[in-house]
Amino acid sequence: MSQTVEMPEVARGETILRVHNLKKSYDKLEVLRDIDLDIKKGEVICVLGPSGSGKSTMLRCLNLLELPTGGTIELKGDVVFEGDKPKNLDDLRRETGMVFQSFNLFPNMTAKGNVSIAQIRVRGRKKDDADQRSIDELTKVGLAEKVDEYPDRLSGGQQQRVAIARALAMDPEIMLFDEVTSALDPELVKGVLDVMRELADSGMTMICVTHEIGFAREVADRVIFMDGGYIVEQGPPAEVLGDPKEERTQKFLGLVLDH
Repeated sequence: MSQTVEMPEVARGETILRVHNLKKSYDKLEVLRDIDLDIKKGEVICVLGPSGSGKSTMLRCLNLLELPTGGTIELKGDVVFEGDKPKNLDDLRRETGMVFQSFNLFPNMTAKGNVSIAQIRVRGRKKDDADQRSIDELTKVGLAEKVDEYPDRLSGGQQQRVAIARALAMDPEIMLFDEVTSALDPELVKGVLDVMRELADSGMTMICVTHEIGFAREVADRVIFMDGGYIVEQGPPAEVLGDPKEERTQKFLGLVLDH
């Protein structure tokens, strides 16, 4: 039986997640190569790069949905992954909320039910407490009138906001967003990005894989550009987006910003 260990508190601005020499391979295909990354509490990081650059794989490795093939991950100073084995998987999963490109909602449950179920099963909350928390989180993401609606009665943008509320209700320290607007119609993107902006303003630590350059420029503390499984360049948005040093970054932004 796994034992729950209280994770130490981390003050805003201190390193909350540290990644060293992270690798991921599928047989002979190297997807991530020697990723080094320190994430500070309250920091908003946007990860850009072409398809196949390793962005989403890196995100999934950070909460061990994908097991890396090498490297170390530390959460609040405690090693949660080393070599090729997770050490404190439950702690890591509890502290990281993830929102995917697909909404992954249960079609037979209301919005409230979708937000409550993990609270009850994983956090051990009583149903009444979980349902009240679900209503609170759904209200925060602008869905107060939709708590009893089923997913097929919600737009794609509303479903994605339910997914964000579901992750937030678990009280994560870090939120991971994996191209959460890429499956949405353009007119629905703004509502989801507005919720993410409010989260950033509230001090939530966020790592966002995104193609939304304007969002990255406005919200990110740091922009990371990846290609070929490497972090090619990183820094403040004004530097990476406004005056990139690396030729590969310049070429990518030239293609993206021309459209």
